Amino acid sequence: MIILIPLKKLPIILSPQAIILSKVIYNSFLMAILSALCLLVFASLMGSFVTSYPVFILALLFGSLGFSAILTMIAAIASRTNNNFALMAILSFPLLLPLLLVLMKVSASALNGGDLDENLTYLLAILMLDGIVIALSYILFPYLWKD
Repeated sequence: MIILIPLKKLPIILSPQAIILSKVIYNSFLMAILSALCLLVFASLMGSFVTSYPVFILALLFGSLGFSAILTMIAAIASRTNNNFALMAILSFPLLLPLLLVLMKVSASALNGGDLDENLTYLLAILMLDGIVIALSYILFPYLWKD
């Protein structure tokens, strides 16, 4: 026997901030694992072109965090509309562009032999972009959650 409970009577178990942070953490973990697996498969099949692995791995991890934070927030915004896939693609492009540009510069430097000291400012810029997006998601998601 199934008992149906109206949605308005359900108690709030988690806060909206906990939900968005858990989604960002899960998506960034999943994206980092998939990126690392793709790197291993590509390096085993094509040979390794990376000369500075610490820089490349840090860029991979920070980029995964940034992509997951941006796309999770945009997906939450776009879920409120009927045409969410098109809106997600349109809204995410200008937000992903700065992150992509910095990540391309860091990964090109890691492929050409740049060390960690040369790329520290770029890696910090990526980390700051990630922090800004996560902070905005933390602040703005409760307003999306209320409606």
